[in-house]
Amino acid sequence: MENEVQEVLNKLRPFLLRDGGDVELVDVDEGIVRLRLMGACGSCPSSTITLKAGIERALVEEVPGIREVEQVF
Repeated sequence: MENEVQEVLNKLRPFLLRDGGDVELVDVDEGIVRLRLMGACGSCPSSTITLKAGIERALVEEVPGIREVEQVF
């Protein structure tokens, strides 16, 4: 499952890098993905929207068993 999550993150990464940010996979446990937003994304006021509306939506749609994304600081 971690490999599938990483594949989706790799598809999304260019959009984050374009804005000066990045994402790191910390853990996948029982359908919950824990991510660390880095660079500009880590301190951006819109990071919650990026995480939930963008990254979480893509992961839930593309990786069976994923149900939620949590941000780790």
